[in-house]
Amino acid sequence: MREYSIAAIPADGIGPEVIAAGTEVLEALAKRLGDVTFHIKSFDWGSDYYRRHGVMMPADGLQQLKPFDAIYFGAVGDPEIPDHITLWGLRLPICQGFDQYANVRPTRILPGISSPLRGAGPGDLDWVIVRENSEGEYSGNGGRAHRGLPEEVATEVSIFTRVGVTRIMRFAFALARSRPRKMLTVVTKSNAQRFGMVLWDEIAAEVAKEFPDVTWDKMLVDAMTVRMTLKPRSLDTIVGTNLHADILSDLAGALAGSLGVAPTANVNPERRFPSMFEPIHGSAFDITGKGIANPVATFWTGAQMLEHLGEKDGAARLMRALEQVCAAGVLTPDVGGNATTREVTAAMVDAIHSSNV
Repeated sequence: MREYSIAAIPADGIGPEVIAAGTEVLEALAKRLGDVTFHIKSFDWGSDYYRRHGVMMPADGLQQLKPFDAIYFGAVGDPEIPDHITLWGLRLPICQGFDQYANVRPTRILPGISSPLRGAGPGDLDWVIVRENSEGEYSGNGGRAHRGLPEEVATEVSIFTRVGVTRIMRFAFALARSRPRKMLTVVTKSNAQRFGMVLWDEIAAEVAKEFPDVTWDKMLVDAMTVRMTLKPRSLDTIVGTNLHADILSDLAGALAGSLGVAPTANVNPERRFPSMFEPIHGSAFDITGKGIANPVATFWTGAQMLEHLGEKDGAARLMRALEQVCAAGVLTPDVGGNATTREVTAAMVDAIHSSNV
């Protein structure tokens, strides 16, 4: 029997709804597999915790999470609390504290879900976006001076280190090598940002020599939005900075039909710390409590978590069930359906136990 300890952090908005759905599906999958057990412990950290304690998580939060095999994360953000407090109080301390420097966001059009791209369907868009997740534009370096005065100034300093850029490039090239097309596109903005982005370009060319079997090219981030929209079939694996890939991955999710189907993995490739898996749709307070939150991204990122844990058969079975449910039209309103979160989850459990999955 293979046993895994999972820390669930539902957090804010629809996070508790989709994580509850995700854990139910994982437990159903464990029963189907028969030789896997998930020990899931939930942590009540987030904006409600902040209202009670003045912090998003306790001071020893990372120490509490460190023994777990993986973290299953819901969403962070609350309309009553400034975003920089919620993000820097919970999600980013986990990503940075556990050196989860590779943010991996697969994107493809699932059966039964329509893309806004004209004529696009399953197979026409199949990308993995790799986002540098520890430095760059989100390094937290900067400050403010002369607050409230006419001469007030704020600085936001992007940090690019040779170590940080090299390791994310190697990760991206290796991922591209593992995929059938063996293609990588490096996203940059070195025409205008002549220091950090030029270093980014130079290191990409250096690392490319280690992967002669990978075909690679380079795109400026603004031109990349055009290519993603007009020539989606020309792309496969994509790597970008913390900011650039953050923006592009939201575009990718929208092109695949909805942010509600977009998963992400925050990975510490060396496995010194637990990695964290989350849907990218955010807390979505406009639909919180209505029972219509899309759990597809949470199921998909659950499959990413299983792959990371080495449970490839379980991950494949989960994705087959997900595609079967979507193809059958059991969809929430954000992707054109009329099913509830509960109905999608029940359909997933049934699919996992069916003979053809």
